[in-house]
Amino acid sequence: MATYIVFTKESTEDQRELDVYQSKVGETFQGHPVKILAAYGPQQVLEGHAPEGVVIVEFPSTAAARAWYDSPAYQEVAQHRFRGAQYRAVLVEGV
Repeated sequence: MATYIVFTKESTEDQRELDVYQSKVGETFQGHPVKILAAYGPQQVLEGHAPEGVVIVEFPSTAAARAWYDSPAYQEVAQHRFRGAQYRAVLVEGV
């Protein structure tokens, strides 16, 4: 069953750290069955507060999503995201 990781950037704290993250995150997808469905496109907020940005990534299964997210390669790069901004990340299974 398809599984999605939804990242919402709530606020930027250090753009330089985010620039490092963005320059390296693509490499972490190598060898993982991933499809990027949305990445910082235009938003129309229907309810609540608007995040600064949204990224939606699709994987074929929860195990595949966790294999990427928990991988040493991604966790090393993610440290730049953690220092660069406040994000919310949610893993959600499809129907």
